[in-house]
Amino acid sequence: MQPRTAHRTADDGAVPHPDGAAGLGAELAAVVSAARRRAVRDRDRHTDTAHLLHALLEHDPEARAAVGGPQRLARVLGYLVQRSIGYGLRWQSRVEDSGAMPLVPAPAGPADAASGPAGPMGPAGPGVLGGPGKDAEGWSPAASAALADARARARRRGAPRVGGTDLLAALAADPRSRAVEVLERAGVPARELSARIEAVADVYADDGGAAR
Repeated sequence: MQPRTAHRTADDGAVPHPDGAAGLGAELAAVVSAARRRAVRDRDRHTDTAHLLHALLEHDPEARAAVGGPQRLARVLGYLVQRSIGYGLRWQSRVEDSGAMPLVPAPAGPADAASGPAGPMGPAGPGVLGGPGKDAEGWSPAASAALADARARARRRGAPRVGGTDLLAALAADPRSRAVEVLERAGVPARELSARIEAVADVYADDGGAAR
């Protein structure tokens, strides 16, 4: 296995999420915090959709159930834990930009040490640290777009907070994201997954209730 290296290029960029942890319950706050910790541990510059998918499946039982049975889930997690080889090596040299959001530079400055238990989604938004491997410097544009889409999905179904399946559907809906690449490699049709979650949400909305 090749050692991981932290890549730094002049046009690397990340998008801080504008509204912090607003609308996230404790479970999803734990997911985004775990995703960022994984990015730091993997020495990745940005927290991307694959980090979010990995953390979501580890923390949210409804998201795991939506992906499918134990064998299918094991295949997805198997690809995620192999990030340091194969396709994951290609990811190191570029920012995950699906085109859903414009690529902008990460803000300069020291990290907010008091960002709280929600990590990168605390009130101050994603922090930026100076040294490689110390912290992820923000969300990739695709990950930031997925978080915004998950919030929009929760609002559409009348839920007070974002649920795990809201985020899973948002991750699966972007065909150019790394999360979708992992899902498809593991034999999970991402478009079908997103549509299936949306159909369940529509049923709850038609019944006048939330899907949580």
